[in-house]
Amino acid sequence: MRILKSGLIVLVFYLHFPLFSEEKSDFDHVRKAVVQIKVYSQAFSAFTPWATDGVRASSGTGFLIGNKRILTNAHVISNAKYVQVQRYNQTEWYRVKILHVAHDCDLALLEAEDPEFYKDSTELSLGEIPELNSSLIVVGYPIGGNKVSVTRGIVSRKEQSKYEHSSVDSHLVLQVDAAINPGNSGGPAIQNNKVVGVAFQVATKGENIGYLIPTKVIRHFLKDIEDGKYDGYVELGIGTFNSFNISLRKAKGIPEGLEGVFVTRILPNGSADGYLKEGDYLTEIDGLAIGRNGTITLDKDARVDFTETVDDKYSGEPIRFKVFRNGKLIDVEFKAKRMPDFDFMRNRYDTPFDYSMIGGLLFQEMSRDLLGAWSRSGNTSGGSQFLYRYDYFIEDGIGRTKKADVVLYRKLAHPVNSSSDYFLNLVLESVNEEPINSLADLKKIIAGSKSKFLKLKFLNIDLPLILDREETQKADSQIRSTYGLE
Repeated sequence: MRILKSGLIVLVFYLHFPLFSEEKSDFDHVRKAVVQIKVYSQAFSAFTPWATDGVRASSGTGFLIGNKRILTNAHVISNAKYVQVQRYNQTEWYRVKILHVAHDCDLALLEAEDPEFYKDSTELSLGEIPELNSSLIVVGYPIGGNKVSVTRGIVSRKEQSKYEHSSVDSHLVLQVDAAINPGNSGGPAIQNNKVVGVAFQVATKGENIGYLIPTKVIRHFLKDIEDGKYDGYVELGIGTFNSFNISLRKAKGIPEGLEGVFVTRILPNGSADGYLKEGDYLTEIDGLAIGRNGTITLDKDARVDFTETVDDKYSGEPIRFKVFRNGKLIDVEFKAKRMPDFDFMRNRYDTPFDYSMIGGLLFQEMSRDLLGAWSRSGNTSGGSQFLYRYDYFIEDGIGRTKKADVVLYRKLAHPVNSSSDYFLNLVLESVNEEPINSLADLKKIIAGSKSKFLKLKFLNIDLPLILDREETQKADSQIRSTYGLE
C-alpha cells in the first residue's frame, strides 16, 4: 500500500460527482463539514541529523467532528511547519493548530485559530462499521484541487492490515473500490449521512483499491485523548501458530474439537510476559472463541485475527484468555500495556534525530529511519549485523538489559578517523570498558573521560578502535566547521 499525501503544485484534477437531487440537502450538510488542508512541512534527516530537508508543500482533507475539532490523517500534517484549512465556500485560508497526533493509527486532530472559519459550518457524526457490499461515498480534495470531490464505491473487504505511516502497526481497515487519489487523505467516507471511515491509503497493485480507517479505530483514538494526551495502542506481545495439523494437536493432547492456536513466542516486556507460556493453547479471548487459524468473529461479514480484541483496549484494562495448559483448561487474566520496545521500529516524525560525534564518527541509536538511511547510502559494511539486531532486538530479549543499540553509522572524513572504516555500521558495545546501553550512556562517558585514549569496543569484534581523546576533541571543531554542523 501507499499513503496518499499529495504534492500541492501538481496537475490540477478533480472529479465533480453528479449528485442525485434527493441527496442534495444531505450533501450540503456533508460538504460544509469537509475541509481542505494545505501543509508546509520540513522533515528531519536521519543520515544528516544536524540538518533538515527542504520545505515541501502538500495537501489533504479533513472534516469537522464537533467542538471545533478537525479530524484528518497523521501523515497529512506530519513534520508540518505551517498548516492552513479552507472549506468549500470560503476564499480565505485559516491557520490551524495541531491538537493531537497518533502516528500508530494515522490520525490527527486540528483546530482553526480564527472563529470565522467555523461560520456556517456543520459537523459529521460517526457511524458503525458498514456491511460488505454496501455502498458509500468518499469526499475530499484530491490532488491539490480546490473543489470538493465525491466518488462512490462498495465495501469489498474487512481485515487487519499494516498502516504504512508507521510501517509497523496493524489495525482494522475497510477495503473499498471507490476512486481515492492523493489529496483524499483524511477525507470522510459517508454512508447513511454518517462517517464510516477515513480515506488513508491505496493498494500499490491493482486498480481502484483504496483503504479506510474504520470508526472503531477513530473512536479508540478519540477516547485515548480524552485526558489531554495520546498514549497509543497496547500490545499483547506473543507469537502464535495455527492448529490445522491434526497430528500436532494429538501430540500436544488437545481435546478433539477444541479450537485455538499455539503460543510460540512470548516477547519480553509485552502484556503477556509472565502470564502466558510458550506451548499454551489459546482457545478464547474475552469470551470469544479463537479458531484454528487464530481468528475471531468480527461480525457476520468477517473474521479477523484475535489480537483485534486487544486493539480495542487501553493500558490497564484486563485481557482474559481461556488456555489449555498441562491437560487442563484454565483462565488467565492480565492487564494490557504499551510496549515502548517497538518504538524504534516505527517511522519517526516531528522530532529531530539525536546523535553523537566523536572525531567525525557519527553515532545514533538504531531506528527504522536510520535503517532506511543506511540502505540508501549503499554502504553495506557490517550490514548483516545491523539488520539482525534490528529484526531480533525485541525477540531475543536484548531490550531487557539495554535501551537501544548504538550504531556507528557514518564517518565525516578527517585524518583523526582515517583508520575507522572497518567499524562502520557496527554496534558499539563499550567505551573504555564501560557498557553502552543508550546514546545517553555514550555522551556521558565521553564527556566525563579523562583518559588519554578512547577505546571503542564493537559487538563481536575483538580488536577495538582506539582514538586519541585530545586529538579527537581538537578535530571536532574543525570537522563541525568543514561539514556545516555549526
